[in-house]
Amino acid sequence: MTVQGPVVPRRRIAHELRRLREESGHTLEEVAAELMISTSKLSRLENAQGNPRPRDVRDLIRLYGVEGTGVAEKLHHWTKAAQRDVWWSHRDISKQLSTRLAYESEATTVRIYTIPMVPVLLQTADYSRAFYLANEPSLTARQIDEYVDIRQHRQKALRGRETMPPLEFIAVMHESALYQIVGSNAVMRDQLSQLIERSTAPNIDLRVLPFSAPPLFTNSCTYGYYEFDEPLDHDVVGIENHAGMQHLEDPQTVKRYRGYHDNLHRHSLNQDETRQLIRAVLAERYS
Repeated sequence: MTVQGPVVPRRRIAHELRRLREESGHTLEEVAAELMISTSKLSRLENAQGNPRPRDVRDLIRLYGVEGTGVAEKLHHWTKAAQRDVWWSHRDISKQLSTRLAYESEATTVRIYTIPMVPVLLQTADYSRAFYLANEPSLTARQIDEYVDIRQHRQKALRGRETMPPLEFIAVMHESALYQIVGSNAVMRDQLSQLIERSTAPNIDLRVLPFSAPPLFTNSCTYGYYEFDEPLDHDVVGIENHAGMQHLEDPQTVKRYRGYHDNLHRHSLNQDETRQLIRAVLAERYS
């Protein structure tokens, strides 16, 4: 079953439930037997893979003897948050994309590297549509409209969110994306013009990794780094390729990817130079 709700509250619940069980000295099997639930269900809860039900969380709180404590209050709050309806809940999308949207919607900062395309959160609708038409020939017109609408909806996080500040977006885009024609010259002209305009927003840092940059590690792989403010919410890396989407959570691996992205950012043109290059390409190729 695909769980399409918020990911961060489930991760917090999983962390606390695992900590409480380990501190109690009980095994998964012992706790599951006590509560008359399956071991696999408890394991899913402790790995943020299941949708936590209020009754299960209540029973675990009682079993671990933390009723009335701050920990219990947090667990109840997170359980309620995990049930919250999200805008993509009723969309026909994959589990991987659902997870990606959840991380993106709850992160404070997203660091992206793309090749050879414009970052999704800065794509025009026509650019996205042309990209799907070229890369997903099996999709129906209705499906493409749905996917384009999802991409446009995701961009709202850059303008504002109900309970959080606008998403801070740090994007490095390979220079090849400026020359890779998606759709037509008209589509590219509109896309590059919007990049210039939107990159001036205070929460958007758009930079181009030029052809003159050295062949840095990860510069041939599109990925995102999702950053969270709370220490409990460890950062996550999302890699995207032809095999699909993969999310990495191992702390050491995630730490390395932060260094990889910082290196890409360091070797990129600064923001003013990036806009100057986009203007030059726009005038030379798409005017």
